Amino acid sequence: MARTGKKATGSDKTRTRLLETAGRMFAADGFRSTTVRDICGRAGANIAAVNYHFGGKDTLYREVLAHTFQHVISKYPFDLGQEDAKTPAERLRAFVRAFLLRVLDPDRPEWHRRLMARELSQPSAAMRDVIEKAIRKGFRLLREIVTEHLGRRADAESVELCIASIVGQCLFYARGGHMVSRMLRHVEFTVAGVDKLASHIAEFSLGGLARRRKR
Repeated sequence: MARTGKKATGSDKTRTRLLETAGRMFAADGFRSTTVRDICGRAGANIAAVNYHFGGKDTLYREVLAHTFQHVISKYPFDLGQEDAKTPAERLRAFVRAFLLRVLDPDRPEWHRRLMARELSQPSAAMRDVIEKAIRKGFRLLREIVTEHLGRRADAESVELCIASIVGQCLFYARGGHMVSRMLRHVEFTVAGVDKLASHIAEFSLGGLARRRKR
């Protein structure tokens, strides 16, 4: 990718083109079925370009995954809206809203969605790097929010089950969006619709958190 504050060089442009081309091909055909030769051919690059810029196909795939996550996290960071949240309930709603905006972003390239769908159904070894570098920060924030609701004496298992339930509700719309839009006429994947979903998921989750705290 182009260096910040500097005009993109031919090398920068080739690297970006390889990332984008490889991403679309990995999303469509999978890692194993996509060859370096095909990527370079479609990107209009020399056959040695992948090794020069990434060191090989495995590293290229890791870079593609990191690129897709960084793209959407930069647009909708984990702490989006947290600065305006004054209560634990508002913090939870802000977290859920940012999560939904990331997974439902209509401007996100379609191949990003397809690649993530592949990784969700069949996680690769490369996904571990993305989890450590791009996702764990979000889980730390959600753990902090959930612990605020359950109390500092809450056991780790209860906290993690609550985290899984909140994330699961968000992922339902990410993975089942087409089915949801056909079957549930009051669910809309617009910005206003996302705000309604965020409020619902937060309210639903707050009820469960309150019940868990009492126990």
